[in-house]
Amino acid sequence: MFPSLLCALFVGVNAVSALSFHEHRDGSFTPDEVLRVKQGAISAGGIRQLSTLVNGSMPGPTVRIPEDRVVWIRVYNDMEDANLTMVSFFETNFALSLVKLNSRLQHWHGLAQAAYPFSDGTPLASQWPIPPKHFFDYELKAERGSAGSYLYHSHVGMQALTVTGPLIVEDSGASPYPSDGERIVFLQELWNQPEDVINQGFLATPAIWPGEPYTWLINGKSANRERSNNNSTTRKEEDEMAVIEIEPAKMYRFRFIAATALSLALLAFEHHNRLDIIQADASYTKPYPVDMIQIGSGQRFEALLKTKTCEELQRLHNGRLGFYVQLEARERPGPITSFAILRYKNTCGFQNVTRLSVKETRQDRNPLSLPKTIEEYLDYKLEPLSIKDGGEKFPTAAEVTRRVILNMQQVRNHYQVWTINNESWSEEPHNFLPHTRPEEPYLVSLYRNRTAHQPDIKAAITNGGLDPSTKTYPARIGEVIEVVLQHINTKHQVNPPPGRSRFPLIPSTHPWHAHGAHYWDAGGGRGSWDAATAEKKLQGTQPVRRDTTMVYGYGRELAQGAHVSWRLWRMRITQPGVWLVHCHTTAHMLGGMQTVWVHGSADDLVTVPRPDVDGYLEYGGDAYGKESRAPRVLHFHEGETSR
Repeated sequence: MFPSLLCALFVGVNAVSALSFHEHRDGSFTPDEVLRVKQGAISAGGIRQLSTLVNGSMPGPTVRIPEDRVVWIRVYNDMEDANLTMVSFFETNFALSLVKLNSRLQHWHGLAQAAYPFSDGTPLASQWPIPPKHFFDYELKAERGSAGSYLYHSHVGMQALTVTGPLIVEDSGASPYPSDGERIVFLQELWNQPEDVINQGFLATPAIWPGEPYTWLINGKSANRERSNNNSTTRKEEDEMAVIEIEPAKMYRFRFIAATALSLALLAFEHHNRLDIIQADASYTKPYPVDMIQIGSGQRFEALLKTKTCEELQRLHNGRLGFYVQLEARERPGPITSFAILRYKNTCGFQNVTRLSVKETRQDRNPLSLPKTIEEYLDYKLEPLSIKDGGEKFPTAAEVTRRVILNMQQVRNHYQVWTINNESWSEEPHNFLPHTRPEEPYLVSLYRNRTAHQPDIKAAITNGGLDPSTKTYPARIGEVIEVVLQHINTKHQVNPPPGRSRFPLIPSTHPWHAHGAHYWDAGGGRGSWDAATAEKKLQGTQPVRRDTTMVYGYGRELAQGAHVSWRLWRMRITQPGVWLVHCHTTAHMLGGMQTVWVHGSADDLVTVPRPDVDGYLEYGGDAYGKESRAPRVLHFHEGETSR
């Protein structure tokens, strides 16, 4: 999950054939970070329940890594092999999948891990999940120029709701934007249902919708105005707002990270209406002023906030030191409003200061009046801070070698699935839904039999980009591909339920995320994409490299099959690997709104000879450690130094 990390390309077979095994035994190997995933009790936002946690907390600990240095992060799956409430839900031929339901994978959202093929953390794409009571040592390297805000999260089912945390790549030198400190604003959503119940509902036939999130979390805490004003039976005494402490007359670097699952978020600071955007998805930008942050699942923005002076606090606010942070859901049917507190330290020496209570929200009215969804937020506005000598520039239309159009559409039958070009892909075990689901990870299949599993790029080109055999989107190294994300409104194949004359036809908004190297985001718009309009909108702009951008629904009802909206990316294919490209709304991912891209030929991808790599090819193979066995691990960075 890392930024536009310009990771080194996969090294050739001759270079990496010299790699040797390392036994990661206690005493001879110490990981830089350790993350342990297991169930624990949470108490947040008025909810008490068992959830899956990282190091016993929600969110998980902040992981900080440097640029341009290999780091090792050990992830333990401390869960028991016991999630057997699912057995009756699946047919017996899914026994192997049931064993893996309690498996874990950690995805490093935004980090391009091309040089470390088994460290992207995507099940059934690049690697097997971590079996219960096993651990895996992830080898990561954030290349120089990739400093910024990321997140890590599970890539299995609904675990990402709570198995997540901030990931910060530190600048190797002085930051281009000096500040007096940083503050992380980490956003999550929480349902008043266990994650496995939600997961089962999404995959059921008919699907069972869990409803809207019960609350938002800001840095793991929540005070929700809607719940405070009703007769909710949850524990209001456990509501507590997060406090973000600052000092007067300082410049702070705020890192906004959306580890959300469903809603678009709109966030603003009371009486602080100037933020300067300086990063989007870990790409530095020229400063761009905004008065609020709108952020979708998987996105990250960084902004500078200049705090008020003592004189301003006294003159404008009568010595007030606490201000609300207001967060509201957008693109959803019901209002959800949560709060945090921006609190000044009293370095001004004010007397008789009244502090905002972390336990109470203003129940008469919201402190701020926030607008509806800001359509095309920051589109065509942001520009790269700089393009260093030799750095990659936005590809022009003349450089594009081919175009791939991804037509996305929800199909409602007795089930609900999301399709891309009439195909649906999911990592989840199922027996009723028309998904493509491989029996083993694509990268593993390529190592086992490159002839049988190498995508046919010629067949893909004649089929709109999709290889009909492997159901993947192959690309050659060196290509420049223009990707059009075309949103088509829902198709209904059954009649509405009794008592309803028709289904709702208001399109959703989708945050689209690409693993691997970052793409250039070339904006979007309403209706049908056409090349001339898209190119005209680009005139005079300098697109920024991103990894997660929005395909808007625009909040209006449309006919079945109508063209809703579009998004345009341009990708230079430079990093061999098996990469997911998918909607980051968790329910849509589970429903099949994912594609698998294979960048490079088998020779580019299968870079380590067998049997050296065999421990990575088996579920629970010897590259995975457990209490009775140290893992036998290849250090892929050794191949870089031997070139």
